[in-house]
Amino acid sequence: MRDHLFADPYLAAVYDAWHPRSVREDYDFYLSRILTADAVLDVGCGTGALLHEARLAGHSGRLCGIDPAPGVLNRARTRTDIEWVLGDLQSAGWTAQFDLIVMTGHAFQALVSDEDLRSFMAAVRHALVPGGSFAFETRNPSVRAWENWTPENAIVVELPDGSSVQITTEVVIPFDGETLSFTHRFCGKHRSLPRVSQSTLRFLEADELSNLLENAGLRIEQRFGGFDGSPLGPSSPEIITFATR
Repeated sequence: MRDHLFADPYLAAVYDAWHPRSVREDYDFYLSRILTADAVLDVGCGTGALLHEARLAGHSGRLCGIDPAPGVLNRARTRTDIEWVLGDLQSAGWTAQFDLIVMTGHAFQALVSDEDLRSFMAAVRHALVPGGSFAFETRNPSVRAWENWTPENAIVVELPDGSSVQITTEVVIPFDGETLSFTHRFCGKHRSLPRVSQSTLRFLEADELSNLLENAGLRIEQRFGGFDGSPLGPSSPEIITFATR
């Protein structure tokens, strides 16, 4: 089943309403870093909200977003003073162009296979200038966040046009120690509904991430366990990493 969530224009709008700025702790966390970097790449930029905010906050250097999904990228392109690229980092071919690469919204977990992870990390290193940083987060598998991804926890999202969408999340292939697959089911009165989106995510332990970064020639500078800046521990919800070329 194809993942419609980011490719479909309507579901891209639903995503923005589902994850409003008011609940995006990750934006507050990463924005200060973005504002001090001359050239920034947002990988898996989605609808571009983070880079939009960076420009509004006064960033005057190079801002670039890349995403493989046309639905979200079309929404990002409402700002023309930012570069938008449809595609993936591995095929972009950038060499030593960015001081900072960010990857938010747990997009890193969409890299599922060992081969994809290795090639992605190599592309990150290649795109960074010497001394540049890669900042990203992944859910801590020890916390088992997916146990709350059940139909009983369905939510209703209100869209700007006054319509509403019910979103039900359900794990369809259980966690096997590395990955799991789940669906989002979108129901409502809009002509585009109902829709179902299926995704598979990879969960890596902190030590596995460390080895992956080291093998790619990236050095870990900082680690956090949450967007409040708390240290990483066994019960931390996030594994947030800043790694330097």
